[in-house]
Amino acid sequence: MRRLTGGGLAVAVAGALVHRHRRRPATAATDPRRWQVVTVAGRPEEVLPRGRRPEPLRRLGGGVELSARPAPGGRGTELAARLPAGGAALPGLAAHLVGDDPGRFLRQVLRETKQLVETGEVLRADRSRLDRPG
Repeated sequence: MRRLTGGGLAVAVAGALVHRHRRRPATAATDPRRWQVVTVAGRPEEVLPRGRRPEPLRRLGGGVELSARPAPGGRGTELAARLPAGGAALPGLAAHLVGDDPGRFLRQVLRETKQLVETGEVLRADRSRLDRPG
């Protein structure tokens, strides 16, 4: 039996991981039409007052299905969204922004909605000193 050491072992392990990754079948987690869910503090009528969507979701127009229901254990509201069964029907700019992964874009919009409902603003990372004005 030949023993791999150092760089040879790393190459063998990396090759096995790449091979394993390529053979992985598509799963429900990669399906852009599956429900994306986030738990938001507050009752459903506070999260979607009078059925109105918060700004991040409003940008998507009617291009997503939306559901709000009480979260288990009284922990707020489960806000769920998904693309319609007919495929990505996002309007204009939203369709351009989703690129190859509409599910990722939808998760981002749900995170922004959660932040807006809970804190009153969408949180942004600090800019570097070079990007800040004067």
